[in-house]
Amino acid sequence: MVTSAAPCLYRVAITHVRSAPRRYALRHRTYMWLIDPACPPELPPLLRPLARFVPGDHFDGDRPSVRAGLDAFLAEQGVDLAGGPVVMLTHARVLGYVFNPLTLYWCHDPGGALRCVVAEVHNTYGQRHSYLLRPDTSGTAVTDKEFYVSPFFPVDGRYRMRLPVPGERVDLTVHLERDGSRPFTATVRGTRHEARPATLLRLALRRPWSTLAVSAAIRLHGIRLYLRGLPVQPRPDHRTPSENGS
Repeated sequence: MVTSAAPCLYRVAITHVRSAPRRYALRHRTYMWLIDPACPPELPPLLRPLARFVPGDHFDGDRPSVRAGLDAFLAEQGVDLAGGPVVMLTHARVLGYVFNPLTLYWCHDPGGALRCVVAEVHNTYGQRHSYLLRPDTSGTAVTDKEFYVSPFFPVDGRYRMRLPVPGERVDLTVHLERDGSRPFTATVRGTRHEARPATLLRLALRRPWSTLAVSAAIRLHGIRLYLRGLPVQPRPDHRTPSENGS
């Protein structure tokens, strides 16, 4: 069932832990939005540069709203929500820039029962890919890896994701499983706050250029891993609308 009203803000800590081929960890504090993708929040004019939700940043990028893009993706997978509610956990555009390593959509039927989760992944090469997930009663789903994310892992293995619908807290875990091990784990954990202008302004002042900082941190840690001798895996061709300028 839908347990979190949208819109709201989550102040979160994001961690990445590598256990192979060399142990390495990063931790980054930021904030994320939980919104209705059909009806994103309307902010006062002076605050709009701090949070914009642009349909072109998601899915094929050619739909009039993020919800329309989601529904088109689901239709391709044979899923019809019949207008049921969706909540979306994402980063907003801040001062014109956005980078969303992972956007999640919890998709419900008209009665509020969870039908599926869509995990939309962006990499630092301007590409994106969406996974349709069917979580079990614990909120856990498993899917084959189909998309190049880190230059230090090939496109193989599978993801095991624990994705309970956010409530007063958000607590998400993504494991990459390869050859019977878990060489990479990411977590997103944090607390819910009402989406008041004062709250957004306070978070934006504490974490300025929040999504740019996420992108920069990923690139910086990638450089450090490369300098430590981790081999780079070739990137397969995976062109997306964002690369084609749409």
